[in-house]
Amino acid sequence: MSKTIAQIPEADRPREKLLRKGAPALSDQELLAVLLGKGTLGMDVMKLAGKLARLIDEKGLQVTAEDLMQFDGVGDAKATLILAAIEFARRRIKPEGSKIETPADLLPHVRHYADRKQEHFLCASINGANEILNIRVVSIGLIDRSPVHPREVFADALSDRASAVIVAHNHPAGSLEPSASDVEVTKQLKAAGIVMGITLLDHIIFNRTGYFSFLEAGRL
Repeated sequence: MSKTIAQIPEADRPREKLLRKGAPALSDQELLAVLLGKGTLGMDVMKLAGKLARLIDEKGLQVTAEDLMQFDGVGDAKATLILAAIEFARRRIKPEGSKIETPADLLPHVRHYADRKQEHFLCASINGANEILNIRVVSIGLIDRSPVHPREVFADALSDRASAVIVAHNHPAGSLEPSASDVEVTKQLKAAGIVMGITLLDHIIFNRTGYFSFLEAGRL
């Protein structure tokens, strides 16, 4: 369970930590806490930031003000601040920053999930110009306990009118070796993609220090 802001030593609170160590040292939850500024009487800012981080994981760039304002403590001001920050960052990484020359170029965009305690299965929608359209969290939890179904992976890719996808997931335990379930999921997604006309470019497994690519290993 995450700590409340009052339980965190003052020097390690998000705003002070950012000033001392720089923005890259903060987790997604901490970055959102900085943007929010404070919570509400009923919800600590860290708890609220955690809820918003999960929502943004699921929605990706398509998150709306209405999505954010469903949470108590997020009104017009905070919702628009978060959306403006997301759009400002998006514009700064386009077009070169989101260009995919090789599937492994996706890694800088998903590496922050390496610190998550559970497996996050991600899907990046790619257009015909090899640019990232969106990155979403499809499921959270161990893949062999919560199977990823092709319809969950391709539903949003179809709405994005993507021509291809790259899927990826973190291995919290640290090992990069694909499990039998990883291999089976990759086969299912490749077959489903062929039927729908959306190419599965790669399945990447990553941790803090490295990655495994099914494409590079000749297993796709």
